[in-house]
Amino acid sequence: MSEFPRQTPREGHAGTGAGAITPDGCAVEVYTRLPVGDEPDVIASAVPAGATLLELGCGAGRMTHPLLERGFAVTAVDESPRMLEKVRGARTVCSPIETLDLDERFDVVLLASFLVHTADVRVRDALLRACRRHVADGGSVLIQREGEDWHERAPRERRAGDGLVRIASVQPTGEPGVSSVHCEYVFPDGTWTQTFPSRRMGREEFEEALTGAGLVVDAYLTEDRTWVRALPVR
Repeated sequence: MSEFPRQTPREGHAGTGAGAITPDGCAVEVYTRLPVGDEPDVIASAVPAGATLLELGCGAGRMTHPLLERGFAVTAVDESPRMLEKVRGARTVCSPIETLDLDERFDVVLLASFLVHTADVRVRDALLRACRRHVADGGSVLIQREGEDWHERAPRERRAGDGLVRIASVQPTGEPGVSSVHCEYVFPDGTWTQTFPSRRMGREEFEEALTGAGLVVDAYLTEDRTWVRALPVR
């Protein structure tokens, strides 16, 4: 494996366990093991077949690879070079999302993994502006939101392949609306943790944030409203 400089953790983020840990506390090894859910099907049902797709925060390619298999032309972006080492078949770009400027437009821009719930409003708005400047006229932005009761439903857990993903605690940070979320990833051969701040964001606040970035909700794609298709405002 190539050697990379150690990256500075983002404020409020931490991770433990074997292998490389990204600035937001994600363990690269964990993200090579987590199975994909129904996300690629949700995406494929909401956008044109064969579309060009900019995936922001691709990680180790958990969704990238199924999207490639479905015929999308994917450009995968992540700030962690260790994550990007795991991506196969897609064009990759190593960059923080909020400062990304490829001078290109795509049919679809994807902001998944609940990144829109970052605790820092300035970063959130920069993420959404990055979506807006990279989406083509007539294109769409797909955003994954947290469930509206997730800050209350802890602890909770789910199976993930041969492992277990546990939201062990969600604790107030003292900043209104922001909680510190502590996750545990338990596999037969090891345990990893991730801690990160998350900003609770109801539908009204979410839609106002989109408006500020030049986007507007077109449709909520799932019954729980965790997946959203937004359109650029001309």
